[in-house]
Amino acid sequence: MTIGGICPVLAVPFGPEGGVDAAGFRQTVEHVLALPVTAVTLFGLASEFYKLTDVERDRLRDVLLDVTNDRPDVTAIVSITDHATEVAVTRAREAVAAGADALNVLPPHFLSPAEEAVTRHLEAVLAAVEVPVVVQYAPTQTGTSLDADSLRELARRRPNLTHVKVETQPPGRYVELLQTGDPPLPGLVGYAGVQMPDALRRGAVGVQPGCSFTELYVELWRRHVTGETEGFEDLYRSMLPYLTYWMQHVELVIQAEKTILHRRGIIEHDGCRGPGWQLDDEESAMIDRFLDRFAQMLVS
Repeated sequence: MTIGGICPVLAVPFGPEGGVDAAGFRQTVEHVLALPVTAVTLFGLASEFYKLTDVERDRLRDVLLDVTNDRPDVTAIVSITDHATEVAVTRAREAVAAGADALNVLPPHFLSPAEEAVTRHLEAVLAAVEVPVVVQYAPTQTGTSLDADSLRELARRRPNLTHVKVETQPPGRYVELLQTGDPPLPGLVGYAGVQMPDALRRGAVGVQPGCSFTELYVELWRRHVTGETEGFEDLYRSMLPYLTYWMQHVELVIQAEKTILHRRGIIEHDGCRGPGWQLDDEESAMIDRFLDRFAQMLVS
């Protein structure tokens, strides 16, 4: 299994009445897997995990794993987002039993638990499974703080902690800190890769963006690994005004991703479950400009 390069977080489409569109989700997974990605993640923030029932999460997980089951070249990562440790451990075991190749764990954050309690939660999940685990560190969105030394100490005790998804602002310094010490922990950049160049220079091994324009991230990564520095910077700077606008609010970027998927013909409806973000006319026009600007690089 490989966790690195471009590892998109999958969106969950809903039908016109608000129900999960399982067929649309399968189509989304198949679209992303037709591209040179190394892994996909389900139940990130971009998946609107916090708006799904347990039954819906199980159904979506099973669709994902059904598609990825015959793809040994792609790591299927299922995110464990439950706040209660006992529930998170159960969900982790269920995901692995269903066929997940790896897990992503979002540390508990409701009511600001102490760092020691967060660490105990993470260790309990790590101890419950043997597959690789990515810890998602998103202090801006969750308010949870974890220092690099604590994560490395946890990885010494639980070697299946193999990566950290870094969504600090900026991420580069934290990515660098994770790699200094024993054991070094590889960092993956989230937050739409807004600070991707600095994080890559500091040693990030991959990017976990949304999935609506994966082709652009794949091309960025290709230029990065082949040393096409000027081409990388040109493409990154072209994308940056859109990324920085959308990343001003989580619900805004989720709606933008859904609308892009819909306008590209990958999903039938672009609705998000409420409460969400309603695009205004200028935001809708911005998406049209984005699709026009990168039309030759986006394939459907």
